[in-house]
Amino acid sequence: MNSLKIRRTGRLAAIVALTAVTALSAAACGAKKEESPTASGVSADKASSLADFGGLDGLVAAAKKEGTLNVITLPPDWANYGEIIKAFSDKYGIKVNSDNPDGSSADEITAVKTLKGQDRAPDVLDLGIAFAISGSQEGLFAPYKVAAWDKIPAAQKESTGLYFNDYGGYVSIGCDAKKIANCPQTFADLKKPEYKGKVAMNGNPTKSGSAVAAVFAAALANGGSFDNVQPGIDFYAGLHKSGNFIPVESTPATVEKGETPISIDWDYLNAGYAKEFASKGVDWKVAVPADGKYANYYSQAINATAPHPAAARLWEEYLYSVEGQNLWLKGFARPVLLPAMTTDGTAQADLVAALPKVDGEPAFPTPDQNDKGKAAIVANWAKALA
Repeated sequence: MNSLKIRRTGRLAAIVALTAVTALSAAACGAKKEESPTASGVSADKASSLADFGGLDGLVAAAKKEGTLNVITLPPDWANYGEIIKAFSDKYGIKVNSDNPDGSSADEITAVKTLKGQDRAPDVLDLGIAFAISGSQEGLFAPYKVAAWDKIPAAQKESTGLYFNDYGGYVSIGCDAKKIANCPQTFADLKKPEYKGKVAMNGNPTKSGSAVAAVFAAALANGGSFDNVQPGIDFYAGLHKSGNFIPVESTPATVEKGETPISIDWDYLNAGYAKEFASKGVDWKVAVPADGKYANYYSQAINATAPHPAAARLWEEYLYSVEGQNLWLKGFARPVLLPAMTTDGTAQADLVAALPKVDGEPAFPTPDQNDKGKAAIVANWAKALA
């Protein structure tokens, strides 16, 4: 997947996030969604493509009239989202409200339901694929096809546009070489006694997409498959029993402080840590384990009851533009349009060259395999690590 992908810390604890969302809900009661009619006469919340707005200029005008975009669980240092949000806001003069940046995919779904009909509800979502699938099945998203729709591989999008994959990477092992004499290269290495109390994961896999991916990867490394994630759950249960695996969610802060010297996370996040903390004395190494090579994407979706439906659609158009895709690439993430951009020469070569090196092409679980894998993890994780 040299041409290529769930979220930090769960991308905090769900109970904290739920409390915050509930309080927000009470404060925002009675808010009314803005109306944004399109050139075709279809209301903006029903627009399914640029054609409904009469083209990009019409969409830009409608979005500027709304003037605001609500995003959720987008840490500034996650896949370069800080720069992406600023670039979008500067380009279109639209204020971006970023809520609960350290939340999880599960928190996003909760916010859509809890804040429905209120002006602080999220307009757009960036979700682990398992949560994108379940959210679409619950009828939470609006179908929309960006201008670059035909360039998104068929396997990386829901056919009607309820969700579509955006950027991705491989599960990797990050390691502070100044604290760890021999950095682990594989999942098998993580069992060594020398790593006692040092191995962490980005989040809880019952709530976090990135942690779900870490379980899938460990399953592949231990005789499991996309259809059988139990060996991955058993692997972490064994690490927990030996004392190697610690119940601390790895974040930029825990990495910088040396609290999680070994972190299982997406390669684009681990690569970002290597760049970010080099000047702070952290020698962060990144390895994609050959025994558990797992890749997947995150997905974009538009809230079906978005308070700013035109701005939501403009955000998606921006993300899937050459500019937006290259900004993800700048964050070491592999944008879904990278194969097409490599072919037409619009991918920035220096950014492609900086991606963590991986041999071979990735395989991806099907939506059904994602659903069953997530269900197995939710059912068995807590008791396995009790």
